[in-house]
Amino acid sequence: MIKKKLNTLQNRTLALFQELARNSETSAAIEGSDDVAIMFFPKPHGNHVHIGNFVVSSKEASGFTNEKVWQVLERKGLAKSEYPFRLILTKKGLEYDTGLKDQFETSDH
Repeated sequence: MIKKKLNTLQNRTLALFQELARNSETSAAIEGSDDVAIMFFPKPHGNHVHIGNFVVSSKEASGFTNEKVWQVLERKGLAKSEYPFRLILTKKGLEYDTGLKDQFETSDH
């Protein structure tokens, strides 16, 4: 797979979108394709936000509300943006190796 050039915020946001795409409470498969729609974006409380079984700092999840990040992911073929309502991760976006999969802390609450 050819590596797309993403900055730190874009890469981290993609990794969090991938986590949301794995959870049926926040996403749904698009019938007839390999894409997944993310329709629920968790809101930060305090200094953190819960993403599936993980907890990340609110700062790390700032790409959820950054339209420019969504646009870059779309331009690179990793997503289809319907900002701010939903994001569709393409097969390429779902399979993209961000290198961050094991970097998230498991939530204790």
